[in-house]
Amino acid sequence: MPGTLDIENPAQLLHYLRRAQRIAPHETPNLTTLAGGVSNRTVLLTRPTGESWVLKQALPKLRVKVDWFSDPRRIEREALGMQRLSAIAPSCIPQLIFLDVDQHLLAMQAVPQPHENWKAMLLAGTVNEDHVSQFAQLLGRIHRGGWERRAEFATEFDDRSFFESLRVEPYYLYSAQQAPEAAEFLHQLVADTRATRYTLVHGDYSPKNILVHNDRLILLDHEVIHFGDGAFDLGFSLAHLLSKAHHLRDYRSKFAEVAKQYWASYLDTIGDPPWRIQLEPRAVRHTLACLLARCVGRSPLEYFSEEERQRQRDAVVQMMRQQFETMYVLINDFVDRVRA
Repeated sequence: MPGTLDIENPAQLLHYLRRAQRIAPHETPNLTTLAGGVSNRTVLLTRPTGESWVLKQALPKLRVKVDWFSDPRRIEREALGMQRLSAIAPSCIPQLIFLDVDQHLLAMQAVPQPHENWKAMLLAGTVNEDHVSQFAQLLGRIHRGGWERRAEFATEFDDRSFFESLRVEPYYLYSAQQAPEAAEFLHQLVADTRATRYTLVHGDYSPKNILVHNDRLILLDHEVIHFGDGAFDLGFSLAHLLSKAHHLRDYRSKFAEVAKQYWASYLDTIGDPPWRIQLEPRAVRHTLACLLARCVGRSPLEYFSEEERQRQRDAVVQMMRQQFETMYVLINDFVDRVRA
């Protein structure tokens, strides 16, 4: 029956894989449930041959403290995103193995061991400038490639319902309810974002979705991908770097420095497309909105203390009242305001 499989139940998963002829009738792979995601069940499967897959099953209700729902058919969007991104950045995207639309499930080639999660590395104070450059260049390639293939992608990725349910509502609209003094800023940003469409937008471009293998970055989690405003990806990712600048006092200056490096490297990568002219002010606004959302939205940063959440909330609300036009000014101002 569609949707009844729970891949975190080993017996159910083995029965499903054998019945669907994904593995041999008597094959018994090793199964390990992977922790960390809030929107999916995720299992690592290692076959007797040594081949490894990651199986990912979308959940209708996300695993967070507040109610947060999203159509599990987003797994189909993720599979399509993996296929299209592989053409733009082939060495940075895992290979899709299969998609089961009835069970809201896909399998992808596992990133080989040894690898590390980039978010964990950053939180440990391991800030590698080459990794930051790769992170910027990969996003630049996605945005540049998405714009160059806009005639194709505008149709394929026209549906933005997953972006609405997983980003616009929980990050921007919910934050507007929790911080009413920021509501006008956030509602205007939402309106502008909905009206701006020029490239492929990943929608979940953050260090937690990056694995580092042999010093190369591998990008995961593509379920929010859509055709829209690339400035969202910039704000979403820069908010992670700046929030770590806030949280990790001993590394604050380093994170501020690499945030500027990230912005400059991204601009070098995209070149001079026509949409670059208005990009920076929108990226600044998305960065502020995402910095606020990671304090008061439906998915607050788990490493923040209550004091840090309040400090960042207050700083960003004050910054929203100003007219920042450049990313460097925003970075400097934010770091100055959150010094404890």
